[in-house]
Amino acid sequence: MHTLGVSLQSTQQAFSDVNAWIIVRADRDLTKEARMIRFYYHPTPNPAKVALFLEEAGLPYETVPVDTSKGEQHTREFRAINPNGKVPAIVDTDGPGGREARVFDSTAILLYLGEKSGKFLGAPEDRPELLSWLLFIASGLGPFSGQSVHFQHVAPEGLDYAVNRYRREAERHYQVLNDHLAGREFVVGSSYTIADMSVWGWLDRASRVMKGKDDPLEAFPNLKRHFQMVDARPAVARARAVGKDHEFKRVADEESKRALYPSNYPAAA
Repeated sequence: MHTLGVSLQSTQQAFSDVNAWIIVRADRDLTKEARMIRFYYHPTPNPAKVALFLEEAGLPYETVPVDTSKGEQHTREFRAINPNGKVPAIVDTDGPGGREARVFDSTAILLYLGEKSGKFLGAPEDRPELLSWLLFIASGLGPFSGQSVHFQHVAPEGLDYAVNRYRREAERHYQVLNDHLAGREFVVGSSYTIADMSVWGWLDRASRVMKGKDDPLEAFPNLKRHFQMVDARPAVARARAVGKDHEFKRVADEESKRALYPSNYPAAA
């Protein structure tokens, strides 16, 4: 899959008429050949899931880097795409009715792209399980893993209660999935789906979630087997290469902290 690494500022356009949470009308017309997915990306777990889907499905897309450590997610232009100021987000230039459509939140994007392409949604009878596990990941595994990383690697020392709370809840979610995967190859049904991609995105950061563990998935053999199965797919290597041509900020200075954790810095009265 050919991707284009372009800056956020160079790809923004005016959004003048937001009809619904998913529909954005463009101020220009696109030829059929030019239509693709604009993928707003930063190298973190939730965007990684979408990168994997795009590579697995072979959908045409361009990568638009959003450097969250520089605060680019808070610009007016990006907030027109995701009012919550988070990555990932996409703009489908060939959305419903031929109009541009914005989609934000990784789970919403996976469902949207799965339905658009007709791929990786499993069998119709597996739909209840698919939705259940996707939301388990979105509301449990992902947030608790993220907070486990935050309080172990970013927050000031001395917050032992928070470290214990989020690390142990992350482990509990790992155990739920590990138990579920006993005797199963895939999270849902008998085929590879967006649920497997969603799990992979967070397990890829297990060493950060389970700080200090040489083998962070050792205690979860079924989960480890599942991760290795997904990680061996050819599309994973391509997904890992997304955004590599862009130099994202790596320094954790005051600018980065204010950009990433703005609620820690309330506006002056």
